[in-house]
Amino acid sequence: MPAPVFPAPLTLNSGLRARDAWPLDPEVIHLNHGSFGAVPSAVVAQQDALRRRADLSPVEWFPRIAERVQAARERTAPFVGARPEDSAFVPNASAAATVVYNALRLSAGDEILVTDQGYGAITMGAQRLARRFGASVRAVELPLLASDDEVVQRFADALTPSTRLIVVDQITSPTARMLPTRRIAELAAERGVRTLVDGAHAPGLVADAAAVAGGDWWFGNLHKWPCAPRGSALLVTTAPDRDDLWPLIDSWAANEPYPERFDTQGTIDATTYLATPASIDFIETEFGWAHTRHAMAQMADAGAEIIAEGLRPYGDEDPLTPLPSPVPSMRLVRLPLGLGSTREEADALRMDLLDATGVETAFTSFRGIGYFRLSAHLYSEASDFEAFVDRCIPQILRRAGIRTADAIVVS
Repeated sequence: MPAPVFPAPLTLNSGLRARDAWPLDPEVIHLNHGSFGAVPSAVVAQQDALRRRADLSPVEWFPRIAERVQAARERTAPFVGARPEDSAFVPNASAAATVVYNALRLSAGDEILVTDQGYGAITMGAQRLARRFGASVRAVELPLLASDDEVVQRFADALTPSTRLIVVDQITSPTARMLPTRRIAELAAERGVRTLVDGAHAPGLVADAAAVAGGDWWFGNLHKWPCAPRGSALLVTTAPDRDDLWPLIDSWAANEPYPERFDTQGTIDATTYLATPASIDFIETEFGWAHTRHAMAQMADAGAEIIAEGLRPYGDEDPLTPLPSPVPSMRLVRLPLGLGSTREEADALRMDLLDATGVETAFTSFRGIGYFRLSAHLYSEASDFEAFVDRCIPQILRRAGIRTADAIVVS
């Protein structure tokens, strides 16, 4: 098998090495952009300047915050293919889901469909909604390698006369694949069922993510792949009952319609929203979003292959897990049997290896199997993945109790 071919370290249009544009700790290897993102230094400076302005004159700042947030919304919404008047800033994807759940009214015996690849916090919100009304939540089981056609068919088979809502991921968090949400939403609409699309990972990875998603409501994080400050996400809807949506904090804009009522939230730090356009523009100006997606895919493919190559001698199955609908920036590599078999174990392994090796990682679990979910962004380089092989694979083998050529390693 030929050796993986990594792209050369990227240089931005400004002449800056991409890695140097992010204020990341050089003593740490960063292979988990997908969980919490990373903010470029230029955007950090922009947000710091906004915060400084607020601190210098709070009485000037807060009464005018709505017009500032609206201006940021007008610049940000087109990035996901949405109209500003259909879009509201929210702190994160889970907040957007909560806003929608709070607006819904169900009856006893009604049903919500989720998937077994859904994000746990969003599913827990759906379960809380169901409990309020005596409804139920049922997970549609989607095989890891199911084709888009099979995914749609499984939803078609799962719908019943009691189904009122589908909650489905545009990009799955534990398995890093895209789902055909528009087809699912169209199928649901034919049966009188509404669809909430969880696009937490979609902005930046999917061009015009909200526009292509379908569904009654869509939301996506801007602090992940677009690299905005943490605490910035969009909720988008054209639903006729969108005036039933309310922000999580009642404030002085409560009498305004959607989305204006979301522009004022008391004294929250809205600089996360205001600096978001700068992060989107930074990547577009310095590298271009289409090129960014291509570069992330190249790096992720090479990174997954070199890590899988390091694990292949120690398992019966190929650890490389090619998915039917991959995303540009994330790949799955299967862990040795017994590691990360639950979400809790996978999360614990993430922190354990960070402490032991200085490598930031993401481990996920699906149907009792643990995976390394690698992430790549513009600042990623071949040396990051080589460091994972050198530092993390021996630790992984030790924790799995696997005999290596050099020694017997036990947990």
